[in-house]
Parts: sequence; C-alpha cells; structure tokens
Amino acid sequence: MNAIFLEKLSKTYPEGSRAVDALSLSLEPGEVFGFLGPNGAGKTTTVKLLTGMLSPTSGSSRVFGLDPAKTPEKVHAISGIVTEHAQMYDHLTGLENLLFYGTVFGLSPAECKTKSQALLEQLELMDAGDKKLSAYSTGMRQRLSLARVLLHEPQVLFLDEPTSGLDPESARDIHALIRSLAQEKGTTVFLCTHQLRYAQEICTRYGLMDKGKLLAEGSLSQLRARVCPGVTVKLRASGIPAGLFDQPQKGDMLELAVSGEQEIPQLVRRVVEAGGEVYHVSAQLPSLEDIYFKLTAKETND
Repeated sequence: MNAIFLEKLSKTYPEGSRAVDALSLSLEPGEVFGFLGPNGAGKTTTVKLLTGMLSPTSGSSRVFGLDPAKTPEKVHAISGIVTEHAQMYDHLTGLENLLFYGTVFGLSPAECKTKSQALLEQLELMDAGDKKLSAYSTGMRQRLSLARVLLHEPQVLFLDEPTSGLDPESARDIHALIRSLAQEKGTTVFLCTHQLRYAQEICTRYGLMDKGKLLAEGSLSQLRARVCPGVTVKLRASGIPAGLFDQPQKGDMLELAVSGEQEIPQLVRRVVEAGGEVYHVSAQLPSLEDIYFKLTAKETND
C-alpha cells in the first residue's frame, strides 16, 4: 500500500485561483519526500488537501488508504503536522502542552508523561519543560511543536518549513531526527520547503512545484539525468596551450562541460600530453537548485 497517493488532485479557490493543478504522485512508506517550490507554489494547499482541512475541486488522494476528504479524523489519527508557525497554548508550560495533546491522541496519563519527558530531553527542551510557552523563543516553540506531533508515533509526518527560526545546531538535530524516524521506524515524511539546499541534504526523493503544477519528481540522480545531464569539470593547471579546448580559460582555471565523469581522465591526459601541469580537478554535478531553475526557465519559455 502507498503511504500517500494523489491522482489528478486539483484545488481552485472561489475567487478563481487554481492553487493545485491535476497533481498526481505516490509515496512509499519510509520515504523522506521533499515537496519543493517558492511561496505560492501550492505546497501548503496540497498538505491541507491531504489532511482533510480542504476538499479538492477534482481528483482524489489517499493517506495509507484513507480518503482525507471523507474521513479526516482517521487521517489525523495516523498523521503528525508541523506548520511554519507553531500554534499551541501560551498559558500552559511546555510539558503541560504535551500532556494535553497526548490525551487528545488517546494516550493514557502515564504514557503521556513518559513520552513527553523523553521527547523534551531528545529535543533539548528539558530545562524549559516547566516554563510557559509564552516565554519560548521561536526555535523552542518549533521544537516543542515537533515533540507534540511525535507523541502518538504517527505513520506519516507533514512538515511545513520545520526548521524555520532554528539555529544551525538545532536544525542539524532536527535533520538527524527526521532521518532516524524514516530509517528506523519507517515513518513517511512529506517535507514542504523552499530551501532547496536544505532539502538536498535530507530527502530521498523530490517533487518540484511551481504555480500549482508538478514540474518533475524523482531522486536527485533521476532528476539530474532527466533535466540537467552532464558534468562540469573544474581544472586548475599551468602551461595549457592556447586553443587546446574551446572554452575560454580564466588564469589557470578552466571549466569544461562533459557528458559524464568517465571523460575526466581523458581531459587530464590531454593537458599533460600538451605540456601542462595539473594541480586540481573536480567534478561538479547539478544541484537541486540548478535543476529547479532550469525547469522553471523552461516553463516560462514554453
């Protein structure tokens, strides 16, 4: 069974704007899926459709076989949702918030306390557990929000900019936690972000969105092969004869576009045989940003 399945899912708002346009997608259990695109691309609307907060205009979706438009409460029971702005109760302490939400998820008081304290420690909030939420920083609130959704050990996590407001060390810890949830517990992670470099570090597969449409999806290697085939080779050498390569040389640096890494030894051999001395060679593969910008430029041109 797919963890998440969408078939031609669309949402048009009453004023006529089409936020999601015939989106088809499937995710397997345990995937960390990066749902990527700028603000307004349709990411948050898609999450609202998948969690039953909005009804689709057309098409359908399933979360572990459940239809969020028909049984949202069942989808919520197996899901955890972290939004960019964590919303909990300011007049309660961090621990009290977790105890309250634990009972909402159906946990016993003993389970709530045990799991709440373990999560506070894991997310480095133990010292702040007895402080009211109104005294929390943005980063602390975000970590507590993540603790809240992990209380009932959800099968799928919907994360909307989960590291917003976090310092680099806290963001790194969240990355590690997300990876461990997917690898050790088989949790499916649906990560919405516009931070492509961050997504490249953590996700196993990607869906690139723009203006409600899915431009491409796949692993990084699949996207590279499909959208940006080839490798850029950076070579630093002295004594390269003029005209040896077509590309212009900048001092002792040369950038060459080749079809694959298998061509690099031949390039180095040509330089050496022509009397040059090579000091540095590196292969630069297209990043997720490179792929996304090429896709959006093609979409604009089309």
